[in-house]
Amino acid sequence: MSLLVTGSIGIDSVTTPFGQVNDAIGGSAIYFSRAAAHFGKVRLVGVVGDDFPRKFEKAFQHKNIDIAGLERRAGSKTFCWSGSYDTTMNEATTTAVDLNVLAESAPKIPARYSDSRVVFLAATHPALQMELLSQVKKPMLVVADTRDLWIKNYHKELIASLKKLDGVVLNDLEARLLVGTVNLVACVEKIRRLLRPSGPRLVVVKKGEHGCLAATGSLFLPMPAFPSARVVDPTGAGDSFAGGMLGYLARKPKFTDAEFKRAIIAGTIMASFTIEGFSTVGIHRATAGSVAARTRIFEKMLKI
Repeated sequence: MSLLVTGSIGIDSVTTPFGQVNDAIGGSAIYFSRAAAHFGKVRLVGVVGDDFPRKFEKAFQHKNIDIAGLERRAGSKTFCWSGSYDTTMNEATTTAVDLNVLAESAPKIPARYSDSRVVFLAATHPALQMELLSQVKKPMLVVADTRDLWIKNYHKELIASLKKLDGVVLNDLEARLLVGTVNLVACVEKIRRLLRPSGPRLVVVKKGEHGCLAATGSLFLPMPAFPSARVVDPTGAGDSFAGGMLGYLARKPKFTDAEFKRAIIAGTIMASFTIEGFSTVGIHRATAGSVAARTRIFEKMLKI
């Protein structure tokens, strides 16, 4: 099935206990598409300014990434984000953010993308997510991400938008903030009731190094993270998770509980590569062979 992602493309500066990188490529659409491309073709929709460095275009150079929806907007500046992580590496602290082109009108989804069957709406204003979704005809599965900014400042609009979604991916702090509940199991159940009743009501709550909690249909699944001794930069891990999960699902004719479980494993594996390098270095190192090898290790680890 055709898979579409719409999200940010930006220039990041990140500091972690393991070093620092300045002016590196980042953004949710980048991490998602690189992860999803390991499983099949992905259509990328995003916008950058005319200051976007040409050298960063290599991030899109993959046979499975279609960039017909990438807009380089004249007279605009690219989204920029700076942040740091403490020793726990679980949550980023934003030190500077310039929305730039992201504060302007949304990019247009190419007409030939309008038949996309699986859609991922990366974190942005809920009204903007709905505007982008309106350009897609009859998708089978729509999943979105969100952030504490939108939960705090646009809670009413976000709750309304959830009713048009089949699934949502968010971290544990965001889940608790969204529904005002501390217990994560209860959070998942409350969030599921907010989603489109006729959809699979897929909820994934990310817990950093502790994996995730996922639920859909009759399935409730606590999943550990892939054990990695080299955690350099968690930036983009959540978007890589979503890319792996939906990249896997987009290959399947039906979204069964069994396939959702394997999709969550796929997302976990792709995130494990991203955290092993700054910017997109880790995810670029992933190959078909290394992804398959980690999947076998992980599945063996899960068996009792």
